[in-house]
Amino acid sequence: MADPQPLLLNDSEPTQFQKARATTRVASLDVFRGLSVFLMILVDYGGSILPIIAHAPWNGIRLADFVMPFFLFIAGISLALVHKRRPQRTKATLQALTRAVKLFALGIVLQGGYFHGITSLTFGVDIERIRWLGILQRISIGYIVAALCEIWLPAPRCKEFGFFKSYYWHWFVAVMLLALYSALLYGLYVPDWQFDVSASTSSLAPIGGGDIYTVNCSVRGDLGPACNSAGMIDRYILGLDHLYRKPVYRNLKECNMSGERQVSDSSPSWCHAPFDPEGILSSITAAVSCIIGLQYGHVLAHLQDHKGRLDNWMRFSLSFLALGLFLALIGIPLNKSLYTVSYMLLTSAGSGLTFMALYVLVDVHGHRLLTAVFEWMGKHSLSIFVLVSSNLVVIAIQGFYWTKPENNIIHWIVTRFDHT
Repeated sequence: MADPQPLLLNDSEPTQFQKARATTRVASLDVFRGLSVFLMILVDYGGSILPIIAHAPWNGIRLADFVMPFFLFIAGISLALVHKRRPQRTKATLQALTRAVKLFALGIVLQGGYFHGITSLTFGVDIERIRWLGILQRISIGYIVAALCEIWLPAPRCKEFGFFKSYYWHWFVAVMLLALYSALLYGLYVPDWQFDVSASTSSLAPIGGGDIYTVNCSVRGDLGPACNSAGMIDRYILGLDHLYRKPVYRNLKECNMSGERQVSDSSPSWCHAPFDPEGILSSITAAVSCIIGLQYGHVLAHLQDHKGRLDNWMRFSLSFLALGLFLALIGIPLNKSLYTVSYMLLTSAGSGLTFMALYVLVDVHGHRLLTAVFEWMGKHSLSIFVLVSSNLVVIAIQGFYWTKPENNIIHWIVTRFDHT
């Protein structure tokens, strides 16, 4: 969610279609960032009221599943603007690493379990169960991968160039990352594994007085919630206690979620186990989303006419859309939790088309008044994210009540719409 430096113009002459305005910021990028923050808030707080906009339980794609790719795409665009003029590489690398580490650390504080939510005014985290990965951590990983590509890989030597050919090293890195991801996802053998119910969020009573449950796998290349290699990698490297404890796959029919949002005792054992949707393996394809955003940023930074920009963006978007749909049709599912290649391509296409629409509305036709709120949110996106993720805004609203603390608007909403 890095804000771009001023958009520097080159000496090329704009076409007769329409001239691009020389602005210090790309307003549509701020609007897109603000829209993404708004969607994040909408799906987080409105998903329990309107499940159709919440994350898909496993395979499939819904509105909430576009939010993370939007943020990664925007981070990539911003990088191209920041590094339009080639920086001193060592200094730029140190700056990028510092920013990524800060973002990663902030993510641990916000989503590692330090804040206990709107039902408790307490805070603090048990280090033995802290969650290491999350939204900001994933953005920081994608950011540093794309930044290193931009800083260290060869730059175009001429102004008249094709964006695919000129940045072929970037595309090569993207393809290698996808190959590594696919090899690990489909090639690793996943043995049977166990977890401790007492250490999970499950309400399931131990069977026969024991507290260890076994998930039977012994497979390779499985893309289900129980036996995928992404979960296995996280369990081995991060540890089961450091994963997300309320995975969205608990909404699957197999898990028989009750009205009180509890997994049924008759559900398969894996329904009670933690799983991190921002895990290690899926961060590889997430980083490719950021590299793709970087390519859209190159178009924005090096072309000055609207038609040239839109033509290139449209070619990119339609190519990703066609390829993503093709992969989905041949059996690679659209899956946000695994961040599958088909999901990455389709959401990248969606990100590109959304940015194009906002660019035409705001930067081409100048309708900034219509999107003023989103633009303001985009300029203050990180601050808003911190306030929302820490529940400080919700807690502040919750502080106003009638007669007794339970009579507040947050408690009224939670008791009627949210049973998590």
